[in-house]
Amino acid sequence: MQFDRRSLLRYSAAAGALGLAGPLAGPALAAREKELNILCWEGYNSDEVLDPFRRSTSADVSAESGTSDPDMINKLRAGEVNVWDVINVNQPWARDEMWPEGLIKPLPKDRFEPFFADMMAPFNENYKWCYSEDGANLLGIIQRFGPFNFVVNTDKVSRATAEDEGFNLFNEASNAGRFGILTYDNWNIFHMCIGAGLDPFVPHSEAEIAAFEKTARAWFKGAKLKTDDLVAMNLALINGEIDFYLTGGTYTASPARLDGSTNIRGITPKKGPLAGGKGGITWVEVTSVVNNPQVSPLAYDFLEYVQAPEVSHAVAFAEGTYNPVTQMGNKEVFDLFSSEELDAIQWDSLEEELSNTVDYQINPDYEVMDKIYNAAKREA
Repeated sequence: MQFDRRSLLRYSAAAGALGLAGPLAGPALAAREKELNILCWEGYNSDEVLDPFRRSTSADVSAESGTSDPDMINKLRAGEVNVWDVINVNQPWARDEMWPEGLIKPLPKDRFEPFFADMMAPFNENYKWCYSEDGANLLGIIQRFGPFNFVVNTDKVSRATAEDEGFNLFNEASNAGRFGILTYDNWNIFHMCIGAGLDPFVPHSEAEIAAFEKTARAWFKGAKLKTDDLVAMNLALINGEIDFYLTGGTYTASPARLDGSTNIRGITPKKGPLAGGKGGITWVEVTSVVNNPQVSPLAYDFLEYVQAPEVSHAVAFAEGTYNPVTQMGNKEVFDLFSSEELDAIQWDSLEEELSNTVDYQINPDYEVMDKIYNAAKREA
């Protein structure tokens, strides 16, 4: 596969319009024409994704995988805007944090907005997390996404039962010792809020904070297995050590499903305390250009490169975990997926699951809840 990279002369003209040009802009950009540094979730750092871009540009492309959205953003806040060219995080952070803090650059709309037309609904038109709050600036391009709630072994807990009961499965005293907690802390806090009957994305009263604490302590006490290793968690589910776990979804269940364990299934609750009575959350990655004063012109080329059909498929099935991509609204992209791959990412239920979710957002009481959560985890 060859990537026909856009002319850097055209980029240089666009740079002036974006306020990138200055006395040192020409030499600075020229010095980095063959260098690109990417800070991302795993997948974009895979050689399967990066090697064709390296070959077509003859560039030195480095990618580092992050452990959480806040950790990656804090790198930029700590001065690493001078290091990175591209950052890939979940949907609220570009609009609500990085853009107001001047950590990312706007994208040229004429170059990148046409890509949205071929994306799946609801991502194909004015997806709000890609734009500044006033709609004036395009802040990023989207690709991987997925519902992220909990996972069951359907031989032990049926899909219908799990969807109907939702996170109450973890509240039932009779289920103590039957479940695991995949310790993705930020997400665990969201889901413990839902289990306590709370929307994690709104401010909380003292009574609601207390309800969260009660749930966090009970779930950690009732969990048979606690690990941040999704492979170990899936193996425990397959071998019968546990019957269900949180946090999880297509992202964590897909490797087991692709290996033939299709009884391992991500679940999106049909109802819950989230906006509109919804019961689950969906993450969507937004990839942006860092406000590096000497940003590589390859940053914009890379954002365009990953939209290509073959690259979109490679991103969806990069090593480790497998996920749907918004580009599957384009038949040319969709046709690259085998029936086994579609089954692995639960394509059969994806539209229904999305209808029962809200977008991942920022928890305004995260710091308070994080202290409670970590105390409960330590005690357990």
